[in-house]
Amino acid sequence: MKKTLTLLFSLASFALSAQTTPIYLNPNANIEDRIEDALQRMTLEEKVAVLHAQSKFSSPGVPRLGIPENWMSDGPHGIRAEVLWDEWYGADWTNDSCIAFPALTALAATWNTDLAELYGKNIGEEARYRKKNVLLGPGVNIYRTPLNGRNFEYMGEDPFLSSSMVVPYVRGVQSNNVAACVKHFALNNQEKYRDHINVIVSDRALHEIYLPAFKAAVQQGKAWAIMGSYNRYKEQHCCHNQYLLNDILKHDWDFDGVVISDWGGVHDTKEAINNGLDMEFGTWTNGMTWDKSNGYDKYFLAEPYRAMLKKGETSEEQLNDKVRRILRLIFRTNMSANSSYGSFGSPEHAAAGRKIAEEGIVLLQNNNNLLPVDLNTTKKILIVGENAVKSMTVGGGSSSLKAKYEISPLAGIQARVGNRAEVKYVVGYESPTTKEQDVKNAKEPEQKNIDAAALRNEAIAAARDADIVIIIGGLNKNNEQDSEGDDRKTLDLPYEQDVLIAELVKTNPKTAVIIISGNAVAMPWVKQTPAIVEAWYNGTEAGNALAAILFGDVNPSGKLPFTFPVRLQDNGAHTAGDYPGDGENETYKDDIFVGYRWLDKENISPLFAFGHGLSYTTFNYGKATADKNKIAANEKLKVTIPVKNIGTRDGAEVVQLYISDKKSSLPRPLKELKGFKKIYLQAGEEQIVAFTIDRESLSFYDNNKGEWIAESGEFEAWIGSSSADIKSKITFELK
Repeated sequence: MKKTLTLLFSLASFALSAQTTPIYLNPNANIEDRIEDALQRMTLEEKVAVLHAQSKFSSPGVPRLGIPENWMSDGPHGIRAEVLWDEWYGADWTNDSCIAFPALTALAATWNTDLAELYGKNIGEEARYRKKNVLLGPGVNIYRTPLNGRNFEYMGEDPFLSSSMVVPYVRGVQSNNVAACVKHFALNNQEKYRDHINVIVSDRALHEIYLPAFKAAVQQGKAWAIMGSYNRYKEQHCCHNQYLLNDILKHDWDFDGVVISDWGGVHDTKEAINNGLDMEFGTWTNGMTWDKSNGYDKYFLAEPYRAMLKKGETSEEQLNDKVRRILRLIFRTNMSANSSYGSFGSPEHAAAGRKIAEEGIVLLQNNNNLLPVDLNTTKKILIVGENAVKSMTVGGGSSSLKAKYEISPLAGIQARVGNRAEVKYVVGYESPTTKEQDVKNAKEPEQKNIDAAALRNEAIAAARDADIVIIIGGLNKNNEQDSEGDDRKTLDLPYEQDVLIAELVKTNPKTAVIIISGNAVAMPWVKQTPAIVEAWYNGTEAGNALAAILFGDVNPSGKLPFTFPVRLQDNGAHTAGDYPGDGENETYKDDIFVGYRWLDKENISPLFAFGHGLSYTTFNYGKATADKNKIAANEKLKVTIPVKNIGTRDGAEVVQLYISDKKSSLPRPLKELKGFKKIYLQAGEEQIVAFTIDRESLSFYDNNKGEWIAESGEFEAWIGSSSADIKSKITFELK
């Protein structure tokens, strides 16, 4: 890096005939001074040029001044393979195979902020090695409907959990001088109609549910970039939205970073100039199509912007604000004195991914202690399901990865069992073959006839002779599953899996069902099935992590970051009848009652509750106590509760704090998550878990006043192991 900076210094000094080093080239100078020095040296053409792409994933620097380009990379779970300069297709490099980290639903399911920072640090190192200075992630859109095809990229249904996890992730990424670009800002809660749907939502729901994670990323995580979303809000596209970008993000939150468009999310030059956009990518305009090359000067923030400037139709000072932000991004990343070389595809990164996967896997049900599998007594293991062997790092849209390797569930189980038992595999069900993603000239595959009944009968016959049956099913990343661009059509499992599972459980009662997905699914067979595990999309080390859970090497400690409803109609977005909108507008009639908030309001029992997750040991909660029973607005309340591991295994538990407002001038949820702590307890060990409750924990957003308020009155603190399993409550008063 020092050699690079010396070379840049020499070239720039020669070009400028300067006697001293320009301030902008001094990495140890104040960033704001560097920005102003570089800005006053740039021509109008150079300023406009840095606002828009020069290739599918890069934007130009200023070669004359030695200011480097910006290079972006999808996605939030790994560094995307190189693509051709002016095309979406893979460039077929041989040295761009990354470590695939678990999907962000899996990270959120760890409820472990230390792991969120580890995740960000590791993926940031991979980006830095590949010379990417902007990571297009993480995603923090709220899980509003289980049909959203992109939910697997996000952190669940609760704004407090998402906020708590995104901050350390952003800090971890940016510790490598790589910008985290938090997306998609905002209200991109479905893929259907995503490019144009106008979301109508109350200010209260906007501020209480849909904005907190973004706000935390900006104000606490100090994110250096934000990506706008495709949809509209207040009849303006969110990539150039006055209210979201100028009023809230840049004014109210003091965001000093760069607003980057989603690819193709820009629609108007004047709106893009005036309504907060800084960098434009992926536009298809002025006749641009998949076959049109090098149309970047035709972008809305390119020649059309330059023409308006020369005609005096817009101010150069407005342009300078955008350029300042982009220079600030460059000086924080590619021209930082602290940049390292990073590392890529390393065993250490794979180990970090495995640790996250192991802590994120959720044991949903374990009747009769079917799990963990005891290899002393189990000698014939039957594995059923296409997902046992199907790659899950490829597909799903922009998060698709070219992984260095991927351990399948079957391979992980076989490696763990070795010669201690017989492991037999039958497919049981199949999905249609799909065309390779991002491969130039990829042909539509010839579809073979799938005889679902024959596959099912083969599995049933094999199950009769097995000591245990492990079904590995769920969703995949095919279109209309967990995939960008469209939503699921139903809550049900695809490919006749429900029939398969019901028949296998009937044939062999010792059956465990492993769901691989980024979304909730219906389970009509739940009462008959002894063991159920949610295993997510866990990346490179997925199979090894799953095997560690199934055979008891790791005690499961994951908790659901979203609710599993019994029926789709139990979800507020669907009960209110507004999803997916009429194609032009969608009103969020469920308002602030998203996820468990809706089920509480309607008194509906979930299939599996938000925050739910079992262990191979047992935790006993004592009685919660508080250090006072009344607090003033500027005081804090300390709540403590003893938690003891009364089982025979070491394990981890996520202790959750919910707040209930007993009387409010506006409707409020029955309870809201306002704290959590993951604790590790040896068998027989007890810890005192402490939470601090302050005014912010008790506040809600008042539409009429346009501000957060906390009203005097009686509150309750509920502490439990899930939103539906409250162990202890205490009452206190806010004066």
